[in-house]
Amino acid sequence: MAALLLACAAGACAPATQRPTGTDPYAVQVGQPGEATCLATAAAHNAQAAAATNRARARAGLPPVQPDPHLARVAARHSCDMALRGRMTHLGSTTTGPMMRLRESGYAPTISAENIAAGPFSLPRVLDEWAASPGHLDNILLPQVRDFGVGRAVAEDGRTVYWTAVYAAPRP
Repeated sequence: MAALLLACAAGACAPATQRPTGTDPYAVQVGQPGEATCLATAAAHNAQAAAATNRARARAGLPPVQPDPHLARVAARHSCDMALRGRMTHLGSTTTGPMMRLRESGYAPTISAENIAAGPFSLPRVLDEWAASPGHLDNILLPQVRDFGVGRAVAEDGRTVYWTAVYAAPRP
């Protein structure tokens, strides 16, 4: 059985002192760089992912997040970037993480977090894995988060799917 590779950002998986500036200690070279199938997130898929996220948040007594098409586009672009590079990482080709990607997209976040994954897995499987992983669950359960978006891209091999979930709240 293939392994599901997971990583998280926003301080949930390791103390900031363990994260050197400009590097991603959780980065994994999953495959070779190459062509990718970059997919737009359907509203129904974003809503499905937000509903799964909200089930975990409700168990913790937290308010729901709203599926946000803007965050879904940011997530899909990052998934595409990872698939093109064959690398699961929070560092983008031109960005240092989710906060920078959101700002450059025109979203002004007060907080942001990101979960990523790579493997031959469906959206429900990735959402279940994130909810079962303590570091990823920490991102899901950030109390300040209001908006949510998910994105995916398929690597050149046609099997490896790169997933990104973005959690954020805008400035007032």
